[in-house]
Amino acid sequence: MERQAVVTAGTGGIGLETALGLAERGYTVTVTGRDAERGARAMERIAAVATGGRPRFLAADLSSLGEVRGLALDLAALGTLTVLVNNVGAMFAERQQTVDGIEASFAVNHLSPYLLTELLLDQLRAGGPSRIVNVSSAAVKAAKRTFDAVEPPGGYYGFHWYGRAKLANLAYTLDLAERLRGTDVTVFAADPGGAATRMTDGTLTSPRIVSPGLRLLWPLVRRRFERSTASPAATAARSSVFAATDPSLDGRTGLLIGPQAQPAPVPPASADPRIAADVIRLSREHTRRWALA
Repeated sequence: MERQAVVTAGTGGIGLETALGLAERGYTVTVTGRDAERGARAMERIAAVATGGRPRFLAADLSSLGEVRGLALDLAALGTLTVLVNNVGAMFAERQQTVDGIEASFAVNHLSPYLLTELLLDQLRAGGPSRIVNVSSAAVKAAKRTFDAVEPPGGYYGFHWYGRAKLANLAYTLDLAERLRGTDVTVFAADPGGAATRMTDGTLTSPRIVSPGLRLLWPLVRRRFERSTASPAATAARSSVFAATDPSLDGRTGLLIGPQAQPAPVPPASADPRIAADVIRLSREHTRRWALA
């Protein structure tokens, strides 16, 4: 049976390297992205190494929950799924809202992969044994741990809000793993550790992304950012590829795969049932319209 894999935001950076790794291992890979030209170039690279079926590109802007639903319908039409890698991520120097009127960091980094995953669970169950991989970040350690609302109290600081959205997604990932425990669908988080990508090159150079206290130490903070994003994207993709394919994970679920492509401890906040409950409530509240459409 054909093994189908989906990698969101897979036309460049860590996502493309993840797609290449899956294609080399015999998966028929579908990647998503916003830019058709980048998608065409990605298809050429993936096809050159593929040992399974021909790769596909599907255009979608995953900051729009309506387009997430449309993407899910397109993917469902392809049949059963073996691997879903939610690689999409974005950090914003200034506060932004999506077309749905939702703060962009939370929408892109959590609500988008949450909704896509929930809409594709039937295809993943039918393709079992299958795996869901949600790409996480060490930035969760810098996050506010309150989820009474989409936006936390206080000022907007892009790095911290990015980390908070990734914390929400990690809490969801662990909750989903428990919900699906005992089924043919296993769930993992993957921490790439950082790489030089369009996202990090574009935002980690501005002191505006961190809180005022850290701005006082900006030269030190920036050097730390530079060191933590010095790895090539191919290295950073190892955790996602391992989580999606390695046979040592057969029958296991609810693990965080660290930058060394090995299971790593999860941040305590991500396993807090109160945080998970708040995250799930927010997620359902803000995606209900598209989940039921």
